[in-house]
Amino acid sequence: MNLPNTILEKLIIHYVGNKNNNDPFLLSPKPAELSDENLYIIQDSFLGRFKNNHEHYSFKHDSSLQYHELYQYCKQLFDDAETFEDVSGNIAKHLYNHSTHPKVKGGEFYIAYFNGLPVESRVCKAIGLFKTENKAFFLDVEQDGQGIQLNMKEGVEVTKVDKGCLIIGHKEDEGYDVLLFDNQNRGEEAQYWKEKFLAVAPQKNEFHTTHHFLTLTKQFITGPLEEELKVPKNEQVELLHKSIDYFKSHDSFDIDEFQTEVFAQDDRIEAFRNFGSRYIESNEFELAAQFDISPEAVKKQSRIFKSVIKLDRNFHIYVHGRTDLIEKGVDMDGRKYYKIYYQDEV
Repeated sequence: MNLPNTILEKLIIHYVGNKNNNDPFLLSPKPAELSDENLYIIQDSFLGRFKNNHEHYSFKHDSSLQYHELYQYCKQLFDDAETFEDVSGNIAKHLYNHSTHPKVKGGEFYIAYFNGLPVESRVCKAIGLFKTENKAFFLDVEQDGQGIQLNMKEGVEVTKVDKGCLIIGHKEDEGYDVLLFDNQNRGEEAQYWKEKFLAVAPQKNEFHTTHHFLTLTKQFITGPLEEELKVPKNEQVELLHKSIDYFKSHDSFDIDEFQTEVFAQDDRIEAFRNFGSRYIESNEFELAAQFDISPEAVKKQSRIFKSVIKLDRNFHIYVHGRTDLIEKGVDMDGRKYYKIYYQDEV
C-alpha cells in the first residue's frame, strides 16, 4: 500500500454515542477544513494502521448484498462522491443504531474518502471509517515573553484510534475488499463493530486458511492432546515447535504429510482428525487437504505459538527449541521436576 500517492479528499467528523444510554448523536453539517500539514498527518496515521494487515474481509448478507445497509451506502458513495455529506450521516446513524450494548462507549466517528490508493496494480477509491472511544491527557507547552506556559488538554493520539476499517472500491460484486482493526476487540460489547455495524466475513484465501489451521492445531495440542491422551507439557512444547516449523519450511500444505511429520503416532493423528471435524463444525470453516501457505499468517500466528511450561505459580519455562534437552521426572519424595541441560549461561 503506497501511502504517499494516496489523497485524503474529504473528512467529516460526527459524534456517535450509545443509543440505549441516551447518549448524544451529533452530525457535522460539512466536512472538516484542515491545513495541508494536518491533513497529511491524519491521512498517514489512518492508513498506516492497515500497512501490515493481511486479513481481508467482505460485506456479507444471508440473502443478498442489496439488503446490506452499509454496503449500499458505500456503493452510493463510490458511484457519486458528491453525496459524501448525506451518505456520511446515514453511515453514522447506522452505527448509532447498533451502539446499544451497555458497555459501548460514545466517541467521535471519522468518515474519510480517499482517492489514488494503489491496490494490486490498480488505483482505487476507498472509504475509511474510524471511531475514537478512549481519550488521554496531554501536556500543551507554549513559549511566550513571560516564559513557558503549561496547559493540560484532553485528546486522542491519531496513531491510537480505537476502531477502524478501510473499504476499498473494487470487488464490488463480492462485497468489496475490507480491512479492519479493533483495539477493544474483547468481550461481547466489542462485537457490535465487526459483526453488527460492518457485518463482514473473512475472505477465504491462503491467509484465512493458514490462520485457521494453525489456530486449530494449537488448540488441539494444548487441549484434547493433554486431556484425552495425557501428553505431558514438554511433549506439547515439542509438538508446537514441529507444527510451526512445518509451516515455516513449506510453501504448500498437505494434511497427510503434516500429520505424519508432526504427530506420527496413530492415536494422536486420529484424535487430531476428530478434533478438526469438531472445529470445522463450530467455526463454519472448510478444512482443505492441500493449500498454499501464507507466510504472513505464519508470522502472525508464530506469536501465539509460545512454548511456555507453567509450573504452579513459581516458575515459567520458556522453550525456544531443543526440547530433547529437557527431562521430566519425579523424585523419591514424589516431587515433580524438570531437568534442563545447557552449555552457556547468557
